[in-house]
Amino acid sequence: MSAILKSPPYLGGIKLIAACWLLTLFQQNGFAGDASQPTNYAGFLRHAEQDYRARKTDYQRAPTNAAFACAFGRTCFVRAEYSSNATERAALAEQGIAACRAVSKREPNSAPARLYLAMNLGQLARTKTLGALPIVAEMELQFQAARRLDERLDHAAPDRYLGVLYREAPAIVSVGDRNKSRRHLLRAAELAPGFPVNRLNLVESFLLWGEKAEARLQLKKLEALLPAARTNLTGAEWAAEWADWEPRIGKARRALQD
Repeated sequence: MSAILKSPPYLGGIKLIAACWLLTLFQQNGFAGDASQPTNYAGFLRHAEQDYRARKTDYQRAPTNAAFACAFGRTCFVRAEYSSNATERAALAEQGIAACRAVSKREPNSAPARLYLAMNLGQLARTKTLGALPIVAEMELQFQAARRLDERLDHAAPDRYLGVLYREAPAIVSVGDRNKSRRHLLRAAELAPGFPVNRLNLVESFLLWGEKAEARLQLKKLEALLPAARTNLTGAEWAAEWADWEPRIGKARRALQD
């Protein structure tokens, strides 16, 4: 969820819209598949692949175990972030979708199944053009369901993703809505105030919307929480996140220097 891409919301540009805004919508690691990869990109990819294989083994051993299935769904999404082509990304997403749908059918009140289903739908949508738009409607519904079931899941992920979805999606041909985006991003920061990207999303959004005073306020709050976050969010599972967050924080600081 790094760079902000803007496309003209005209019917002639629908294919461009579907292809472009979905590139950033669910991009936890802004460098994934990008030419400007950090020097430790190979290590991040290796860790994601190892985790994917381990979670897949667990899931195949006990496919009706909801915890294993949801963990596999989540790691399918993460591994897909490092895909270099649409074919691989779609294959990984479809595995995650199948695992999470199966849980949702058996356990309709499983918030993780709903969340990771939506996230993998996002990965699949990134491989489509016009075909992405119907998928987005289900993504929205699944995120909303996850939010109703457990709004604090994964550091307020349902509100975080809904906020970015409404911010990035075109308003005319899809679900884009600035007011909804603001409401969900603020709620994510309220529910999980110590999670850096919740506050960072607000900084970036207010910059996008031309509200620099609000962006400065949110950046000040972000700066205050960073020391504790750098202490608490450590290890291999967080290294790739920080490799995404730090450049975005630096970019926001520079944008607010004037």
